[in-house]
Amino acid sequence: MYKVVALTLALFVQGVVVAAQAVANGSAVVNAPLTPADFERALTMNDRYGRLAVNIPEMPFWQIKGDAFVYRRTTRDGHEFILVNAETGEKRVAFDHVRLAAALNEVTQHDFQPEDLPFHRFELTDDGGNLKFRSRNGLWSCDLAIYSCTGTRLHPSDSDYQEEVYDDTPPTKNDPHKWSASPDGEWIAYIKNYNVFLRSKDGLDVPLSWDGSEGNYYALSTLSWSPDSRHLAAYRIRPGYKREVHYLESSPTDQLQPKYLTKVYRKAGDVLPLRQPVLFDITGRHEIAIDNSLFPNPFDVSPIQWWKDARGFTFEYNQRGHQLYRLVEVDASTGRARSLIDEPSDTFVDYRPLAVNQKNTGKTFRYDVDDGKEIIWASERDGYEHLYLFNGRTGALENQITHGNWVVRAVDYIDPVKRQIWFEASGMNPDEDPYFVHAYRIGFDGKGLTELTPERANHHIEFSPDGRYYVDLSSRVDLSPRMVLYRASDNAELMDVETADISELVAAGWRPPVSFHAKGRDGKTDIWGVIHLPAHFDPKKRYPVVEDIYAGPQGSFVPKSFSTRIEPLTQLGFIVVQIDGMGTNNRSRAFHDVAWKNLKDAGFPDRILWHKAAAAKFPWYDISNVGIFGTSAGGQSAVGALLFHPDFYKVAVANSGCYDNRMDKIWWNEQWMGWPVGIEYSQSSDTDNAYRLLGKLMLVVGEMDHNVDPSSTFQLADRLIKAGKDFEMVYVPGADHGTPGTFRDRKLLDFFVRNILGQTPPNWNAIPTGSQTTSRHHAGASSF
Repeated sequence: MYKVVALTLALFVQGVVVAAQAVANGSAVVNAPLTPADFERALTMNDRYGRLAVNIPEMPFWQIKGDAFVYRRTTRDGHEFILVNAETGEKRVAFDHVRLAAALNEVTQHDFQPEDLPFHRFELTDDGGNLKFRSRNGLWSCDLAIYSCTGTRLHPSDSDYQEEVYDDTPPTKNDPHKWSASPDGEWIAYIKNYNVFLRSKDGLDVPLSWDGSEGNYYALSTLSWSPDSRHLAAYRIRPGYKREVHYLESSPTDQLQPKYLTKVYRKAGDVLPLRQPVLFDITGRHEIAIDNSLFPNPFDVSPIQWWKDARGFTFEYNQRGHQLYRLVEVDASTGRARSLIDEPSDTFVDYRPLAVNQKNTGKTFRYDVDDGKEIIWASERDGYEHLYLFNGRTGALENQITHGNWVVRAVDYIDPVKRQIWFEASGMNPDEDPYFVHAYRIGFDGKGLTELTPERANHHIEFSPDGRYYVDLSSRVDLSPRMVLYRASDNAELMDVETADISELVAAGWRPPVSFHAKGRDGKTDIWGVIHLPAHFDPKKRYPVVEDIYAGPQGSFVPKSFSTRIEPLTQLGFIVVQIDGMGTNNRSRAFHDVAWKNLKDAGFPDRILWHKAAAAKFPWYDISNVGIFGTSAGGQSAVGALLFHPDFYKVAVANSGCYDNRMDKIWWNEQWMGWPVGIEYSQSSDTDNAYRLLGKLMLVVGEMDHNVDPSSTFQLADRLIKAGKDFEMVYVPGADHGTPGTFRDRKLLDFFVRNILGQTPPNWNAIPTGSQTTSRHHAGASSF
């Protein structure tokens, strides 16, 4: 009893000291004491605000056949799907949500609600009579005439399985009952004893290879027939190191005793599988040798893709280390390999596909014109992501299609007859946020650049499959969404599809974040971010600042489009900011390169200057005791803030972090930190630099984190303990990446309230469990 009282008194005294220090610094901790009701508001306000904004549309998706598109919009209770016929202008509910929920519940034994169905996209087939969708590990089909659903559970080895897989090595399948048929129907190819065999229509079996084995096998999934059926190509695969991460699920829901699980999970530096293309002559029943000197050390190679005239095939070679990306062509008659396009870099080639995704996109794009007579190719070779036109027969550059100090963000549609490209780009307009995406049209020759979305907003375009129509969804953080249908031939506006209603949201006190930019470390480049103001904001007061960080180089993360979401900490009197510093994506190549072999940088020199500029401009912006929090790579950066910039950042919460890049998944870490693994990995390692800790730190880790090896957190904790450092640690049984849930949210709020405001959080054990809620339950879709 004495220890409990003493501990309580110590915490009280600590809070008084922190508050006194804050007063001396002119901080905001002199605010009125927080109550349990304030915390309850912080934990539930996103749910409340979400119910007040109606008809907010999400990204539309076109049906493969016909002129219809579908989108999901908000209602007072959740969401509903709307179907629009672009030809007629008809707009209606896509299906009976109540009956579909009942049909799914009957077959799955779940409790899906009509306003919260377990999918965001679907496909209508049979003239709209059948609805198909994909869950994480299942394919589902629902007959809309009788509202009956059937599903197929998928095995992790199936290509449609949605769980994140860290080993994409094609499996061995010695199964004569699974095959690949030739286009002319004369042969089937299959794998037997790790080799390629042919079987004719009359049942004759013919071996094509003899050199396959368990350690160097042919993979069925890679077999690719030439269109004239005269050749067959495949990859022969030498397996790499099968690294495994082991899990102990302490508290399974279906049994008392713990479970032990294993996941294949390659890490930086591991030996990779070697994929080498092999070519067979079907008429001569022999292999045509291919010289592998152009692709000796692949991190990965793309699937084999034949030219339509069967003259040869191509694949894209991503060399390990990500400093060379190459388009390779193999001649079908001779097996001669040549490079059509080389994309080298002194730092890295962002080899992932160019995608309509602010937070996760790469830079590669390829479109073959007239069976490869010409090739449209994306590249950063002039310092910005742009489109180029190459001669597909000679590999010579014909012309650069797009030019300028701006970035191509997506290619929406290509008309090879009119020789026109519809694409999305950002940074072209000097008087607006350089991350705002707009739509444009341009000719193959680089002429006729036309802007299609002049409205000052962030735009997203979706083209119909036939290219006749496109839908524009636009918004800003301070401008509610609007969805408009256009005709592509003349850009005529056909229909105002949806305009969100946020009147009740605004009346309830919601306010958008404030956009702010300041010069970065070079004194020239604008760094952009947003400021989430505290509830009941009074510009005459001063408020403490907490940064929500994610500095992963795969994207940019400051929101640009409208959202009702608020930062819970703002309900407790904090300013919360988000900033995109150098090293993140969607700006120039030089801006991005800052991350190269230097993830500890995380744009901190730019972020700190941004904070100081905000404090100089806004009297209410208090940076005397700055906090920071982040998840995953954001967790790594949150710890790094205290280790490498302790003069500025004082308090941090790090969730599910990859604190040493040698402990994390291979693709992400070798992409940005390089290969072979060098001293830079240690220099950027929070674990190796744990002895530097000065501020107050809380680590959060989920027991079943399938994204980042949980051992990374424990290794950091071990090093902190050995260095004599003090910190808090939250271990969440059964939780996956990010440890989602009310418990995590409470712990984060408590930590900053205690260590920045100097106040004692509520006694959660004395508060009824039913009132400790966060947001609407999303139907268990993550496990469906």
